[in-house]
Amino acid sequence: MSDGAGSWLLCRWRGGRELEPAGEISYEPRPLPTLSVGIAVTKGTRPEWAVQKLTEVGVDRMVLFQSARCVARWSPEGAAQRLTRLREVARQAAMQSRRVWLPRLEGPCGLAELLEREARAVSAGPAQCPEPPATSDGGLLRQGSYEAPALAAGSGVALAVPGGAPLSLATPTVLVGPEGGWTEDELGLVRAHVSLGPQVLRAETAAIAAGLLLVALRSGTVRPPAVAETGPPAGPRGRE
Repeated sequence: MSDGAGSWLLCRWRGGRELEPAGEISYEPRPLPTLSVGIAVTKGTRPEWAVQKLTEVGVDRMVLFQSARCVARWSPEGAAQRLTRLREVARQAAMQSRRVWLPRLEGPCGLAELLEREARAVSAGPAQCPEPPATSDGGLLRQGSYEAPALAAGSGVALAVPGGAPLSLATPTVLVGPEGGWTEDELGLVRAHVSLGPQVLRAETAAIAAGLLLVALRSGTVRPPAVAETGPPAGPRGRE
């Protein structure tokens, strides 16, 4: 049994809903660095599948965002219900995978709002976690609400782009674009571009690949690349 904030207690099941404590309360510090995956809004139940699997593999934070080529468009009315559902999916996945830290689930927001938030977080330093900018509709889907700042390669944020540099913990936040890929303007907003492999992946598969690679790098399951290039790729551009 866990509180979702690092504390957990071993229990015995006595049937029905009855649990009996079988030890002392333990605490696990939150793993660092914080790993985040931005997921472009997709159709149907794909966001639920992505959130479920990202929770299982150990990603700390997921942000749903709307980019220029997203086909799916969530209305402000339906977005709150969807987010409530996704948080329940994450909670159940955390229980199944025995996570003691619940992931943070944010959004939906426009890409511009997301990048503005990340820029403010970089400026504030690792001890700060700025809230999304306040808007009249709660920050939902307003692609043109803010002028998105261009994030430098050292910001810790990267776009998943075919032909990009090897993924490393230098960019613990990875944004995965929609099925239609990134526009040229969007590619120019984030200087670091990383690759998730040689194949063209569906958006939700790319999100899970990004999360799994980041967690494996953090845990030491896989070794980081010898040289982590962060410049723009020379190959074709689009979603990962």
